[in-house]
Amino acid sequence: MARPAIWTAGALWAGTLLAGCASTGGNAVTVFADPGKYQFSSCEQLANQRKNWSSREQELRLLMDRAEQSTGGAVVNVLAYKADYVAASEELKIVENAARAKNCDTPDTWRSNSVVR
Repeated sequence: MARPAIWTAGALWAGTLLAGCASTGGNAVTVFADPGKYQFSSCEQLANQRKNWSSREQELRLLMDRAEQSTGGAVVNVLAYKADYVAASEELKIVENAARAKNCDTPDTWRSNSVVR
């Protein structure tokens, strides 16, 4: 009687593992950010959000680097900064994806201010 239970558990486990390998359709999997949050934002609003989240991400990275230099810094990073850093990174990715979908000018597509003469 234990064999059918083992087969069922094995099949469920295999299905779970295979589901983890499923394609996300080009959308990044996020834990802290809502992928549709910036769907109706204008390019100007997206540029402001990108600037805000980029500076927040950089600020958290500096705090994490500074904390790692002290005793117990790895614990401080995990407890205090890691979740916020991941959230900021995810928000930044969502903003960049929304800007790319709307064909907004981004730092990657900006043209140089100088002209080659």
